[in-house]
Amino acid sequence: MAACGRVRRMFRLSAALHLLLLFAAGAEKLPGQGVHSQGQGPGANFVSFVGQAGGGGPAGQQLPQLPQSSQLQQQQQQQQQQQQPQPPQPPFPAGGPPARRGGAGAGGGWKLAEEESCREDVTRVCPKHTWSNNLAVLECLQDVREPENEISSDCNHLLWNYKLNLTTDPKFESVAREVCKSTITEIKECADEPVGKGYMVSCLVDHRGNITEYQCHQYITKMTAIIFSDYRLICGFMDDCKNDINILKCGSIRLGEKDAHSQGEVVSCLEKGLVKEAEEREPKIQVSELCKKAILRVAELSSDDFHLDRHLYFACRDDRERFCENTQAGEGRVYKCLFNHKFEESMSEKCREALTTRQKLIAQDYKVSYSLAKSCKSDLKKYRCNVENLPRSREARLSYLLMCLESAVHRGRQVSSECQGEMLDYRRMLMEDFSLSPEIILSCRGEIEHHCSGLHRKGRTLHCLMKVVRGEKGNLGMNCQQALQTLIQETDPGADYRIDRALNEACESVIQTACKHIRSGDPMILSCLMEHLYTEKMVEDCEHRLLELQYFISRDWKLDPVLYRKCQGDASRLCHTHGWNETSEFMPQGAVFSCLYRHAYRTEEQGRRLSRECRAEVQRILHQRAMDVKLDPALQDKCLIDLGKWCSEKTETGQELECLQDHLDDLVVECRDIVGNLTELESEAEREYVFKNLPFKV
Repeated sequence: MAACGRVRRMFRLSAALHLLLLFAAGAEKLPGQGVHSQGQGPGANFVSFVGQAGGGGPAGQQLPQLPQSSQLQQQQQQQQQQQQPQPPQPPFPAGGPPARRGGAGAGGGWKLAEEESCREDVTRVCPKHTWSNNLAVLECLQDVREPENEISSDCNHLLWNYKLNLTTDPKFESVAREVCKSTITEIKECADEPVGKGYMVSCLVDHRGNITEYQCHQYITKMTAIIFSDYRLICGFMDDCKNDINILKCGSIRLGEKDAHSQGEVVSCLEKGLVKEAEEREPKIQVSELCKKAILRVAELSSDDFHLDRHLYFACRDDRERFCENTQAGEGRVYKCLFNHKFEESMSEKCREALTTRQKLIAQDYKVSYSLAKSCKSDLKKYRCNVENLPRSREARLSYLLMCLESAVHRGRQVSSECQGEMLDYRRMLMEDFSLSPEIILSCRGEIEHHCSGLHRKGRTLHCLMKVVRGEKGNLGMNCQQALQTLIQETDPGADYRIDRALNEACESVIQTACKHIRSGDPMILSCLMEHLYTEKMVEDCEHRLLELQYFISRDWKLDPVLYRKCQGDASRLCHTHGWNETSEFMPQGAVFSCLYRHAYRTEEQGRRLSRECRAEVQRILHQRAMDVKLDPALQDKCLIDLGKWCSEKTETGQELECLQDHLDDLVVECRDIVGNLTELESEAEREYVFKNLPFKV
């Protein structure tokens, strides 16, 4: 994203005021600041200086809706040319400042609360204890609820001028250097910035997540809140997205107004344009590469604090109070809480829509999730899952990150528990809402409209598509089937059944009775459920959801984590397979299991055989697949015609395979061969399985 002065910079900021340290009564004094603000150093005359920090121009003066960055640069250059720049003058009319009411307050100076254009709004909306503090008043008016307490256009205009001056005046950089002194020395990139050009605060905003010094972090956080209240204050954003704003007609929202609500809508409009483009095969409107980077960077920098996503903040304020009242803001906690409640019946539609847009941005760039990026940072580096290592991807897409880290887990590598917890959350998120996967939208749009309309929540749409794939409701295109298979690999529900919410809810009672001896989340839960298929403990909904998922797991041996763990060495040695997240044209994933069971019952004279552990897993799979021919991809493919011809009425457990065995001589050659081989292998496997599970030792 282009920045003012440097390509890598996001913000062209001079340091803002030191107001945050005086935000509440009794705030700590700056080093060098005396009790009465008479000490030496940058903070010495801070209180009186802050009192004068205002906007630029009288209230009501018309400014262009989208001021050109060149105008800002010209203003900044004029200020920098002065040897001793003066603090910005408050937006008083030419006739002089308004009359004070009982003095100027602490430190004297101009007060937002006493300005005529905002006085009535401040008195009506803001608590009295905030009136003497300009930043407190600014935050109050910026976060006001609409339409109950709408702020006048004159006051909105004054606030715009005020914030513009705060973010462009170079006078305050010395204060910022004082507040963040130790932080600047720790972050070499920021320490090397030239003095007086505003790059240093831009650098601190970029590194906000790494700031540990309390006062500095608070300072930069307050500064960021001011910047993110209006996209026009993010220098570079206008340059990078101006054309896109016009093309997408994002600037037409509440034309001419400069309040916090309407400006958040502009960024939201751009975000929607970005995610819509990913969901269209031939998009009519494409967001420019520069603007894409700018949008994702803004989303990343707002990932820790939901107040910074202005559209989402206003859309979800009531829902935050309803669902997440006790969730402390910061580190992305409010986002995560709201995500967890997205499909609650009482969640407002506007909030659900805003949350979905943010989740789609996370799917495009995992760094838009603060908690995921922070928790998995070291693991991503350790297992070389960084952006530069991703194939054919310019952004760090969530799907690549998940598959890269899942591959490490499946290989027995150590991934931190915090990172695995985040991965679990986001795998569940992708399974719950099909709309977060652009490939599903692109490849399955017709099937969803035809078969699965109205089933958009809690994973129901995906399971509806799975049901169609199994042939129970019609046919599914190959592109859609492949998109589903890819999503199943990305989310890897075979490793933890809880990822599949639809299955988890349908099978909860069965798990509590038949599988209660197995630890929650253990991959053997799915195997346990399969063992109880068609028994009195199984319930119908669970049976359907289980077979729908197993259909896909049976077509990619890697999706059965126990089989993969026990057989990956044998598969590499005998079947020439690649890594977990790699593919091979010579050995498709569905053919690997066939290769394994061909080697399962070889004699020593016949050559290489499976290890004992792998052979036991192959026996388990064969035993389970005998219950449903759809769980054996090769059998279903080669015997599709014969199944329809001889066995269409055989729908009970195991009846289809028995039917094919009964008609063995009538089957076409390909089907006859595979049924004959399977019968022989199944008999051997069944004998060993029964023998191994006898209640007594022989």
